[in-house]
Amino acid sequence: MEETVIAQVSKMYKVLGDKTRLKILLFLKSGEKNVTTIAQEVAMEQSAVSHQLKLLRDNKIVISRREGKVIYYALADHHVMDILNQTFEHVLHS
Repeated sequence: MEETVIAQVSKMYKVLGDKTRLKILLFLKSGEKNVTTIAQEVAMEQSAVSHQLKLLRDNKIVISRREGKVIYYALADHHVMDILNQTFEHVLHS
């Protein structure tokens, strides 16, 4: 396998390896949410959540769309939840 692909996979796991980002992704599993709603769910300041969402967006794990002044976030595609579901199944099976 190419070194660049291995590096990209490693980077993705580093992004997914953060507890706060995992909580955000699991919350987004139920659908699109705005920053305020996500911040309330994970009990963090909006600025901190926005920072985490930027990392997730930059790594193509979430997508965003603007509606007026509000930005909504959603999972980029089903592959994200497939990866998380398989990982949780593995951990719970152990």
